[in-house]
Amino acid sequence: MRYLISFCGLLFVFALALLVSKNKKEIKYKNILLMLVIQFLLAALLLNTTIGYVLIKAITNVFDHLLSYANAGISFVFGGLTNEGESPFFLTVLLPIVFISALIGILQHFKILPFFMTWVGFLLSKINGMGKLESYNAVASAMVGQSEVFITVKKQLDKLSPQRMYTLCASAMSTVSMSVVGAYMTMIEPKYVVTAIVLNLFGGFIIVSIINPYKVEENEDILTIEDEQKQAFFQMLGEYIMDGFKVAIIVGAMLIGFVALMDGINSLFDIVIGVSFQEILGYIFAPIAFLMGVPWADAITAGGIMATKLVTNEFVAMISLGEITDSLSERTLGIISVFLVSFANFSSIGIIAGAVKGLNERQGNIVARFGLKLLYGATLVSILTAIVVGLII
Repeated sequence: MRYLISFCGLLFVFALALLVSKNKKEIKYKNILLMLVIQFLLAALLLNTTIGYVLIKAITNVFDHLLSYANAGISFVFGGLTNEGESPFFLTVLLPIVFISALIGILQHFKILPFFMTWVGFLLSKINGMGKLESYNAVASAMVGQSEVFITVKKQLDKLSPQRMYTLCASAMSTVSMSVVGAYMTMIEPKYVVTAIVLNLFGGFIIVSIINPYKVEENEDILTIEDEQKQAFFQMLGEYIMDGFKVAIIVGAMLIGFVALMDGINSLFDIVIGVSFQEILGYIFAPIAFLMGVPWADAITAGGIMATKLVTNEFVAMISLGEITDSLSERTLGIISVFLVSFANFSSIGIIAGAVKGLNERQGNIVARFGLKLLYGATLVSILTAIVVGLII
Protein backbone atom coordinates (compact mmCIF):
# COMPACT_ATOMS: atom_id res chain seq x y z
CA MET A 1 0.00 0.00 0.00
CA ARG A 2 2.78 2.45 0.89
CA TYR A 3 4.35 1.92 -2.53
CA LEU A 4 1.07 2.85 -4.20
CA ILE A 5 0.81 5.99 -2.06
CA SER A 6 4.37 7.02 -2.90
CA PHE A 7 3.73 6.33 -6.59
CA CYS A 8 0.73 8.66 -6.37
CA GLY A 9 3.05 11.14 -4.70
CA LEU A 10 5.41 11.01 -7.69
CA LEU A 11 2.49 11.62 -10.06
CA PHE A 12 1.38 14.50 -7.84
CA VAL A 13 4.81 16.17 -8.00
CA PHE A 14 5.11 15.78 -11.76
CA ALA A 15 1.54 17.05 -12.25
CA LEU A 16 2.28 20.17 -10.18
CA ALA A 17 5.44 20.76 -12.20
CA LEU A 18 3.59 20.29 -15.52
CA LEU A 19 0.89 22.68 -14.33
CA VAL A 20 3.29 25.63 -14.54
CA SER A 21 5.48 24.34 -17.39
CA LYS A 22 6.34 27.05 -19.93
CA ASN A 23 6.86 24.80 -22.93
CA LYS A 24 5.73 21.17 -22.61
CA LYS A 25 6.95 20.34 -26.12
CA GLU A 26 10.58 20.96 -25.10
CA ILE A 27 10.48 18.58 -22.10
CA LYS A 28 13.18 15.89 -22.43
CA TYR A 29 11.37 12.90 -20.95
CA LYS A 30 14.22 10.44 -21.55
CA ASN A 31 16.65 12.55 -19.53
CA ILE A 32 14.07 12.97 -16.75
CA LEU A 33 13.45 9.21 -16.59
CA LEU A 34 17.20 8.54 -16.54
CA MET A 35 17.75 11.00 -13.67
CA LEU A 36 14.81 9.56 -11.72
CA VAL A 37 16.31 6.07 -12.03
CA ILE A 38 19.68 7.48 -10.90
CA GLN A 39 17.96 9.02 -7.86
CA PHE A 40 16.50 5.66 -6.84
CA LEU A 41 19.81 3.87 -7.39
CA LEU A 42 21.75 6.43 -5.37
CA ALA A 43 19.19 6.40 -2.54
CA ALA A 44 19.31 2.58 -2.40
CA LEU A 45 23.12 2.64 -2.50
CA LEU A 46 23.48 5.23 0.26
CA LEU A 47 20.75 3.97 2.60
CA ASN A 48 20.47 0.23 2.03
CA THR A 49 23.93 -1.13 1.23
CA THR A 50 27.19 -1.76 3.04
CA ILE A 51 29.01 0.40 0.49
CA GLY A 52 26.63 3.26 1.23
CA TYR A 53 27.09 2.80 4.96
CA VAL A 54 30.87 2.87 4.64
CA LEU A 55 30.74 5.92 2.35
CA ILE A 56 28.43 7.90 4.63
CA LYS A 57 30.45 6.83 7.67
CA ALA A 58 33.60 8.12 6.00
CA ILE A 59 31.97 11.47 5.14
CA THR A 60 30.57 11.73 8.66
CA ASN A 61 33.99 11.03 10.17
CA VAL A 62 35.51 13.79 8.04
CA PHE A 63 32.96 16.30 9.30
CA ASP A 64 33.30 15.00 12.87
CA HIS A 65 37.02 15.71 12.69
CA LEU A 66 36.41 19.12 11.14
CA LEU A 67 33.94 19.98 13.89
CA SER A 68 36.40 18.82 16.55
CA TYR A 69 39.07 21.09 15.05
CA ALA A 70 36.57 23.94 14.97
CA ASN A 71 35.69 23.30 18.62
CA ALA A 72 39.36 23.71 19.56
CA GLY A 73 39.24 27.29 18.32
CA ILE A 74 35.81 27.90 19.85
CA SER A 75 36.92 26.57 23.24
CA PHE A 76 40.00 28.79 23.17
CA VAL A 77 37.88 31.92 22.66
CA PHE A 78 34.67 31.03 24.50
CA GLY A 79 35.87 28.39 27.00
CA GLY A 80 34.34 28.79 30.44
CA LEU A 81 31.17 30.53 29.25
CA THR A 82 29.06 27.38 29.67
CA ASN A 83 28.47 24.95 32.47
CA GLU A 84 29.86 21.41 32.29
CA GLY A 85 27.81 19.23 29.94
CA GLU A 86 25.97 22.12 28.29
CA SER A 87 26.25 22.78 24.55
CA PRO A 88 24.81 26.15 23.43
CA PHE A 89 23.47 26.03 19.86
CA PHE A 90 25.48 29.06 18.73
CA LEU A 91 28.81 27.64 19.94
CA THR A 92 28.39 24.02 18.89
CA VAL A 93 26.35 24.34 15.68
CA LEU A 94 26.87 27.79 14.18
CA LEU A 95 30.42 28.84 15.01
CA PRO A 96 32.01 25.78 13.33
CA ILE A 97 30.80 27.39 10.08
CA VAL A 98 33.74 29.80 10.46
CA PHE A 99 36.28 26.96 10.19
CA ILE A 100 34.44 25.23 7.32
CA SER A 101 34.35 28.55 5.46
CA ALA A 102 38.12 28.91 5.90
CA LEU A 103 38.62 25.43 4.38
CA ILE A 104 36.45 26.34 1.41
CA GLY A 105 38.58 29.44 0.89
CA ILE A 106 41.78 27.36 0.88
CA LEU A 107 40.31 24.90 -1.64
CA GLN A 108 39.19 27.82 -3.79
CA HIS A 109 42.57 29.56 -3.54
CA PHE A 110 44.48 26.55 -4.80
CA LYS A 111 41.93 25.96 -7.61
CA ILE A 112 40.90 22.55 -6.25
CA LEU A 113 37.19 23.36 -5.94
CA PRO A 114 36.88 25.11 -9.33
CA PHE A 115 38.53 22.13 -11.06
CA PHE A 116 36.21 19.66 -9.31
CA MET A 117 33.07 21.72 -9.94
CA THR A 118 33.84 22.28 -13.62
CA TRP A 119 34.46 18.64 -14.48
CA VAL A 120 31.62 17.21 -12.40
CA GLY A 121 29.33 19.79 -14.00
CA PHE A 122 30.57 18.79 -17.47
CA LEU A 123 29.81 15.11 -16.77
CA LEU A 124 26.38 15.95 -15.39
CA SER A 125 25.52 17.90 -18.54
CA LYS A 126 25.82 14.63 -20.49
CA ILE A 127 23.13 13.09 -18.25
CA ASN A 128 20.66 15.92 -17.74
CA GLY A 129 20.61 17.25 -21.31
CA MET A 130 21.20 20.81 -20.09
CA GLY A 131 23.99 23.27 -20.71
CA LYS A 132 27.43 23.11 -19.12
CA LEU A 133 26.75 26.34 -17.23
CA GLU A 134 23.57 24.96 -15.62
CA SER A 135 25.32 21.74 -14.61
CA TYR A 136 28.36 23.56 -13.22
CA ASN A 137 26.12 25.96 -11.28
CA ALA A 138 24.26 23.12 -9.54
CA VAL A 139 27.51 21.56 -8.31
CA ALA A 140 29.02 24.92 -7.40
CA SER A 141 25.94 25.90 -5.38
CA ALA A 142 26.44 22.85 -3.16
CA MET A 143 30.07 23.82 -2.64
CA VAL A 144 30.17 27.58 -2.16
CA GLY A 145 26.57 28.54 -1.38
CA GLN A 146 23.42 29.90 -3.01
CA SER A 147 24.53 33.54 -3.13
CA GLU A 148 28.30 33.16 -3.58
CA VAL A 149 27.89 30.86 -6.61
CA PHE A 150 26.75 33.75 -8.83
CA ILE A 151 30.07 35.51 -8.30
CA THR A 152 31.82 32.65 -10.11
CA VAL A 153 29.67 33.17 -13.25
CA LYS A 154 29.15 36.93 -13.09
CA LYS A 155 30.74 37.52 -16.53
CA GLN A 156 27.94 35.51 -18.13
CA LEU A 157 24.95 36.86 -16.20
CA ASP A 158 24.18 39.67 -18.63
CA LYS A 159 23.99 37.25 -21.57
CA LEU A 160 21.58 34.76 -19.99
CA SER A 161 17.91 34.45 -20.90
CA PRO A 162 15.27 34.48 -18.12
CA GLN A 163 14.84 30.72 -18.66
CA ARG A 164 18.49 30.01 -17.95
CA MET A 165 18.48 32.40 -14.98
CA TYR A 166 15.54 30.48 -13.51
CA THR A 167 17.48 27.22 -13.79
CA LEU A 168 20.56 28.68 -12.11
CA CYS A 169 18.52 30.15 -9.24
CA ALA A 170 16.40 27.02 -8.76
CA SER A 171 19.56 24.92 -8.47
CA ALA A 172 20.94 27.33 -5.87
CA MET A 173 17.75 27.20 -3.79
CA SER A 174 17.33 23.42 -4.07
CA THR A 175 20.66 22.55 -2.52
CA VAL A 176 22.69 23.58 0.54
CA SER A 177 26.24 24.88 0.86
CA MET A 178 29.13 22.84 2.21
CA SER A 179 29.74 25.41 4.95
CA VAL A 180 26.51 24.47 6.78
CA VAL A 181 26.58 20.70 6.20
CA GLY A 182 28.48 20.13 9.45
CA ALA A 183 25.83 22.15 11.32
CA TYR A 184 23.04 20.01 9.82
CA MET A 185 24.84 16.82 10.86
CA THR A 186 24.65 17.88 14.51
CA MET A 187 20.86 18.24 14.23
CA ILE A 188 19.69 15.33 12.06
CA GLU A 189 21.21 11.99 11.07
CA PRO A 190 24.22 12.49 8.77
CA LYS A 191 23.10 9.75 6.39
CA TYR A 192 20.00 11.76 5.52
CA VAL A 193 22.02 14.94 5.04
CA VAL A 194 24.36 13.25 2.56
CA THR A 195 21.52 11.48 0.75
CA ALA A 196 19.47 14.67 0.42
CA ILE A 197 22.39 16.64 -1.03
CA VAL A 198 23.02 14.02 -3.71
CA LEU A 199 19.36 13.47 -4.60
CA ASN A 200 18.53 17.18 -4.65
CA LEU A 201 21.20 17.70 -7.29
CA PHE A 202 19.35 15.42 -9.72
CA GLY A 203 15.92 16.38 -8.39
CA GLY A 204 16.64 20.00 -9.25
CA PHE A 205 17.44 19.04 -12.84
CA ILE A 206 14.26 16.93 -13.06
CA ILE A 207 11.86 19.60 -11.81
CA VAL A 208 13.48 22.41 -13.78
CA SER A 209 13.40 20.26 -16.92
CA ILE A 210 9.61 20.08 -16.55
CA ILE A 211 8.82 23.60 -15.30
CA ASN A 212 11.33 25.43 -17.44
CA PRO A 213 12.37 23.40 -20.51
CA TYR A 214 14.46 25.07 -23.18
CA LYS A 215 17.18 24.31 -25.68
CA VAL A 216 20.69 25.70 -25.33
CA GLU A 217 22.37 26.37 -28.65
CA GLU A 218 25.93 25.13 -29.13
CA ASN A 219 27.33 28.65 -29.46
CA GLU A 220 25.60 29.67 -26.18
CA ASP A 221 26.84 26.70 -24.18
CA ILE A 222 30.16 28.21 -23.15
CA LEU A 223 31.32 27.93 -19.56
CA THR A 224 33.52 30.80 -18.41
CA ILE A 225 34.37 30.69 -14.73
CA GLU A 226 35.19 33.98 -13.10
CA ASP A 227 38.76 33.89 -11.85
CA GLU A 228 38.97 36.11 -8.80
CA GLN A 229 41.85 38.51 -8.57
CA LYS A 230 44.76 36.66 -7.02
CA GLN A 231 45.06 37.50 -3.34
CA ALA A 232 47.78 36.82 -0.87
CA PHE A 233 47.01 33.57 0.96
CA PHE A 234 46.48 35.13 4.37
CA GLN A 235 44.41 37.97 2.94
CA MET A 236 42.12 35.39 1.34
CA LEU A 237 42.02 33.32 4.53
CA GLY A 238 41.06 36.34 6.61
CA GLU A 239 38.22 37.20 4.23
CA TYR A 240 36.76 33.69 4.26
CA ILE A 241 37.02 33.48 8.05
CA MET A 242 35.13 36.76 8.36
CA ASP A 243 32.57 35.59 5.78
CA GLY A 244 32.00 32.43 7.81
CA PHE A 245 31.57 34.45 10.99
CA LYS A 246 29.06 36.73 9.25
CA VAL A 247 27.06 33.69 8.13
CA ALA A 248 27.04 32.31 11.69
CA ILE A 249 25.89 35.66 13.11
CA ILE A 250 23.22 36.14 10.44
CA VAL A 251 21.83 32.62 10.91
CA GLY A 252 21.89 33.11 14.67
CA ALA A 253 20.02 36.41 14.39
CA MET A 254 17.44 34.87 12.07
CA LEU A 255 16.93 31.98 14.48
CA ILE A 256 16.38 34.32 17.42
CA GLY A 257 13.80 36.28 15.45
CA PHE A 258 12.02 33.37 13.76
CA VAL A 259 11.90 31.07 16.81
CA ALA A 260 10.61 33.90 19.03
CA LEU A 261 8.07 34.95 16.39
CA MET A 262 6.87 31.39 15.86
CA ASP A 263 6.51 30.86 19.61
CA GLY A 264 4.56 34.11 19.95
CA ILE A 265 2.24 33.30 17.03
CA ASN A 266 1.67 29.77 18.37
CA SER A 267 0.72 31.18 21.78
CA LEU A 268 -1.61 33.76 20.24
CA PHE A 269 -3.42 31.16 18.14
CA ASP A 270 -3.60 28.81 21.10
CA ILE A 271 -5.23 31.49 23.26
CA VAL A 272 -7.67 32.69 20.60
CA ILE A 273 -8.79 29.43 18.93
CA GLY A 274 -7.21 26.72 21.09
CA VAL A 275 -4.92 25.43 18.31
CA SER A 276 -1.33 26.53 17.63
CA PHE A 277 -0.32 28.08 14.30
CA GLN A 278 2.03 25.15 13.61
CA GLU A 279 -0.82 22.70 14.13
CA ILE A 280 -2.94 24.59 11.59
CA LEU A 281 -0.07 24.48 9.09
CA GLY A 282 0.32 20.80 9.92
CA TYR A 283 -3.25 20.09 8.81
CA ILE A 284 -2.65 21.99 5.56
CA PHE A 285 0.58 20.11 4.72
CA ALA A 286 -0.50 16.71 6.13
CA PRO A 287 -1.80 15.37 2.76
CA ILE A 288 1.53 16.22 1.11
CA ALA A 289 3.44 14.54 3.94
CA PHE A 290 1.21 11.48 3.51
CA LEU A 291 1.93 11.33 -0.25
CA MET A 292 5.64 11.57 0.58
CA GLY A 293 5.29 8.28 2.48
CA VAL A 294 4.79 9.55 6.04
CA PRO A 295 2.36 7.32 7.99
CA TRP A 296 -0.95 9.11 8.54
CA ALA A 297 -0.47 8.95 12.32
CA ASP A 298 2.56 11.26 11.90
CA ALA A 299 1.31 13.27 8.91
CA ILE A 300 -0.06 16.30 10.78
CA THR A 301 3.06 16.65 12.93
CA ALA A 302 5.30 16.18 9.90
CA GLY A 303 3.24 18.69 7.92
CA GLY A 304 3.83 21.26 10.65
CA ILE A 305 7.60 20.77 10.42
CA MET A 306 7.47 21.07 6.63
CA ALA A 307 5.49 24.29 6.82
CA THR A 308 7.82 25.70 9.46
CA LYS A 309 10.76 25.17 7.12
CA LEU A 310 8.95 26.86 4.24
CA VAL A 311 7.81 29.88 6.29
CA THR A 312 11.02 30.34 8.32
CA ASN A 313 14.11 28.28 7.40
CA GLU A 314 15.59 24.79 7.67
CA PHE A 315 17.40 25.51 10.95
CA VAL A 316 14.18 26.44 12.76
CA ALA A 317 12.47 23.35 11.33
CA MET A 318 15.36 21.07 12.37
CA ILE A 319 15.19 22.46 15.90
CA SER A 320 11.43 21.75 15.96
CA LEU A 321 12.03 18.24 14.61
CA GLY A 322 14.66 17.58 17.30
CA GLU A 323 12.13 18.45 20.00
CA ILE A 324 9.66 15.76 18.86
CA THR A 325 12.03 13.07 17.56
CA ASP A 326 10.93 10.50 20.16
CA SER A 327 7.28 10.80 19.13
CA LEU A 328 7.88 10.01 15.44
CA SER A 329 8.61 6.73 13.66
CA GLU A 330 12.03 6.11 12.13
CA ARG A 331 10.45 6.18 8.68
CA THR A 332 8.89 9.60 9.29
CA LEU A 333 12.17 10.98 10.62
CA GLY A 334 14.02 9.84 7.49
CA ILE A 335 11.48 11.32 5.08
CA ILE A 336 11.16 14.66 6.87
CA SER A 337 14.92 14.93 7.46
CA VAL A 338 15.73 14.81 3.73
CA PHE A 339 12.90 17.25 3.01
CA LEU A 340 14.50 19.80 5.33
CA VAL A 341 17.95 19.71 3.69
CA SER A 342 17.58 22.57 1.21
CA PHE A 343 17.34 26.35 1.10
CA ALA A 344 13.74 26.28 -0.19
CA ASN A 345 12.04 28.94 1.95
CA PHE A 346 10.68 32.45 1.52
CA SER A 347 13.79 34.20 2.85
CA SER A 348 15.92 32.54 0.15
CA ILE A 349 14.00 34.46 -2.53
CA GLY A 350 15.38 37.71 -1.15
CA ILE A 351 18.85 36.25 -0.63
CA ILE A 352 19.18 35.01 -4.22
CA ALA A 353 17.53 38.05 -5.83
CA GLY A 354 19.77 40.33 -3.77
CA ALA A 355 22.91 38.38 -4.66
CA VAL A 356 22.15 38.53 -8.40
CA LYS A 357 21.10 42.19 -8.25
CA GLY A 358 24.40 43.07 -6.61
CA LEU A 359 26.17 41.71 -9.69
CA ASN A 360 23.66 42.62 -12.40
CA GLU A 361 20.68 44.85 -11.60
CA ARG A 362 18.62 43.88 -14.64
CA GLN A 363 18.93 40.15 -13.95
CA GLY A 364 18.29 40.74 -10.25
CA ASN A 365 14.94 42.36 -11.09
CA ILE A 366 14.07 39.41 -13.34
CA VAL A 367 14.87 36.96 -10.52
CA ALA A 368 12.71 38.93 -8.08
CA ARG A 369 9.75 38.72 -10.49
CA PHE A 370 9.82 34.91 -10.66
CA GLY A 371 10.66 34.53 -6.96
CA LEU A 372 7.48 32.66 -5.97
CA LYS A 373 7.80 30.31 -8.95
CA LEU A 374 11.38 29.72 -7.89
CA LEU A 375 10.28 28.69 -4.40
CA TYR A 376 7.52 26.55 -5.91
CA GLY A 377 10.02 24.58 -8.00
CA ALA A 378 12.59 24.21 -5.20
CA THR A 379 9.89 22.93 -2.83
CA LEU A 380 8.86 20.33 -5.42
CA VAL A 381 12.50 19.19 -5.50
CA SER A 382 12.42 18.62 -1.73
CA ILE A 383 9.14 16.72 -1.98
CA LEU A 384 10.50 14.56 -4.81
CA THR A 385 13.62 13.70 -2.79
CA ALA A 386 11.47 12.81 0.23
CA ILE A 387 9.26 10.52 -1.89
CA VAL A 388 12.27 8.70 -3.35
CA VAL A 389 13.73 8.16 0.13
CA GLY A 390 10.31 7.06 1.42
CA LEU A 391 10.23 4.35 -1.24
CA ILE A 392 13.70 3.13 -0.30
CA ILE A 393 13.76 3.08 3.52
